[in-house]
Amino acid sequence: MPQNVRGVVAMKKGEPVSVETVIVPDPGPGEAVVQIQACGVCHTDLHYREGGINDEFPFLLGHEAAGIVESVGEGVTDVAPGDFVILNWRAVDGTCRACRRGEPWYCFSTHNAAQKMTLESGQELSPALGIGAFVEKTLVHSGQCTKVNPAVKPEVAGLLGCGVMAGIGAAINTGGIGRGQSIAVIGCGGVGDAAIAGAKLAGAATIIAIDTDGRKLEWATGFGATHTINAREQDVVEAVQALTDGNGADVVVDAVGRPETFKQAFYARDLAGTAVLVGVPTPDMMLELPLIDVFGRGGSTKSSWYGDCLPSRDFPMLVDLHLQGRLPLEKFVSETIALDGVEAAFEKMHSGDVLRSVVVF
Repeated sequence: MPQNVRGVVAMKKGEPVSVETVIVPDPGPGEAVVQIQACGVCHTDLHYREGGINDEFPFLLGHEAAGIVESVGEGVTDVAPGDFVILNWRAVDGTCRACRRGEPWYCFSTHNAAQKMTLESGQELSPALGIGAFVEKTLVHSGQCTKVNPAVKPEVAGLLGCGVMAGIGAAINTGGIGRGQSIAVIGCGGVGDAAIAGAKLAGAATIIAIDTDGRKLEWATGFGATHTINAREQDVVEAVQALTDGNGADVVVDAVGRPETFKQAFYARDLAGTAVLVGVPTPDMMLELPLIDVFGRGGSTKSSWYGDCLPSRDFPMLVDLHLQGRLPLEKFVSETIALDGVEAAFEKMHSGDVLRSVVVF
């Protein structure tokens, strides 16, 4: 039988979110119902509320989540009721052109649940990133459930579902940072600090944190930054070069996603280095670079989609590293809140007072 649960919904563009009754159907073929235990408040949820993703209102917000599989539909064999899972928005289909060429982390045809959750009125909801997890229970495709070690705390595990994975993956998977190399990270919010933590895991020797907020630079040091640059006080490119023997960093990650910060990333990298864009720009932003510089500096500029992660490979590994004390995921959790605290969490996000607010059920 369909279930009535409480969830956070963005009804109209730019309006405050509200807690509404959500109707969750029984799982159909290939689907699963997951009882959510924790869900992080991500900037992407705010983008949905502001109409920055699309205009398919109303949205059931939330996507950075972990919980327990309650029930599964016909044909589901990869997860079972009782499994502790992290939800992901890259449910690899295995048959698209990226998967066929052995690059499933680029899967171009990911799965979502076929059925829709609705409001009591019957109006269909659009789940954020195909998940919708600011809700007591949600309906997803079973491929969006990644089973991990249940010893990890839900409020920590859920962060791997989006922001933390995006940052770690930008440094390791997309940027390819390696032992003894140098990396600079522009923007030290949750994603940027995750890139710093990933670089430390990979054995980078020089890890440079760049931001305009002194508090965030202090946080970045706690995740492994060896040097900090306040962009209000120093020229970013010159400062990075000064810390890397005049050469520039091997990898520069732009976790802000603005034309001016990506230009800094482009010029702050070494010759033949790598610039990685993981911060999300708005559709109106334009980038202009001299083409001779693109040619003459060599190397590569890359965008990082979800940290170019493969959830089935990366989530369990990162949970294990956390449980071993090698990845301090708990440092990302600034506060835990109730379901009705999401709107206030958006305001704290604007002011830069938190890395992550996490809804705990």
